[in-house]
Amino acid sequence: MSLYLSGRWLRFAILLASGPALAGCHATKSPSEISLPAAAVSRVGYASLSNHLEVAGEFLPFQEVEIHAKVAGYIRKIYVDIGDHVHTGQLLAVLDVPEMTAQVEGAQAGVQRSQEEILRAHSAVARAEADHAALHAAAQRLQQASATRPGLIAQQELDDAQAKDMSSGAQVEVAKSELSAMEQALGAAQAEHRQYASLADYSHITSPFDGIVTWRYADTGALLQAGTSNAGSMPVLKVAQVNVLRLRLPVPEALAQYVRIGDEAKIHVQANGQELTGKVVRTTGELDLSTRSLQVEIDVPNGDGKLAPGMYADVTLDIERSADGLTVPIEAVDRSSTSPFVLVVDDKKRIEKRAVKLGMETPNLIEVVEGLHEGERVVVANLTSFHPGEAVDARETAGRSIATNASNGER
Repeated sequence: MSLYLSGRWLRFAILLASGPALAGCHATKSPSEISLPAAAVSRVGYASLSNHLEVAGEFLPFQEVEIHAKVAGYIRKIYVDIGDHVHTGQLLAVLDVPEMTAQVEGAQAGVQRSQEEILRAHSAVARAEADHAALHAAAQRLQQASATRPGLIAQQELDDAQAKDMSSGAQVEVAKSELSAMEQALGAAQAEHRQYASLADYSHITSPFDGIVTWRYADTGALLQAGTSNAGSMPVLKVAQVNVLRLRLPVPEALAQYVRIGDEAKIHVQANGQELTGKVVRTTGELDLSTRSLQVEIDVPNGDGKLAPGMYADVTLDIERSADGLTVPIEAVDRSSTSPFVLVVDDKKRIEKRAVKLGMETPNLIEVVEGLHEGERVVVANLTSFHPGEAVDARETAGRSIATNASNGER
């Protein structure tokens, strides 16, 4: 009996000793704290943002032209074929234009005839001046003799001498006028000769720039029409400049405003896997009405000839940048209403709804221009589950560090 009672008292003593410890297990959190809903939050911080545009572009020749004949004629000789490299001024083809040769010779004969007529006109002026000088001197002598001895010379004779003097002077002016007309005729004849000579020079077709022959339309003996008088005339050759290529990109309307001359570009050539870099050098400045896109060009050197017109490339453009702005994860912003807002957890662990003004956006981060301060905590998940004034258990996530490191986004 005594042993039984001793066991009961022993168990009672053990329960008394363990009672405070068991009670302490439930004293770490109050009932109100245990019932607070958990809210994933992220700190507002500064980050550098940039947006990228990925678009496919096509390589085009820097220059490309179809070369037509200026004058009609037969091809006497063509010196190049497709794939041949040509240089500025290099002779590509020669046309046979027999009538043009006759016209040049006729114009040359007209120049020589005008020159001979000018020589005759010079002689006529000299003769007229000599006749005038003689008649003028005779008239002067008669006038002097009549003045010395009045009545010695009849008035009729004086009048005749004076008339001949004036007539010879007029003949000098006529001869000079004819000489001037002959000189003008010579100028016209020389201009006509230069015209035909220039047209004759067009029978020699030359390259306008350094490049490569990309197509040949005609062969020896083919009859060509003058390109200036016939809209449907056949070209002789097509020449393209390929030592530098244009990489043309269509930028969508929504992003056209962000593209600037000098923007950096990363280029991946699909055909050969080349990785290149370049810069935007020109834009059309207006949208293509059919595609609603802005045409952007990058000049790509191609001295080694590894690139060819018509190849496609994947281009990444760094089109928008923001240096050190206040940012939050994009999930923290609610834009379901007319004004965007975020849910801020204040120092009392209560939700505060705060309107914000947004700036630049990437897939991970969004810039907040107004409404937040560095270090504040914003809810980044299940925004619709919370309401202003509600107490929450704020739990910071790794989103801030991850988002900050991923500040370079892509569109």
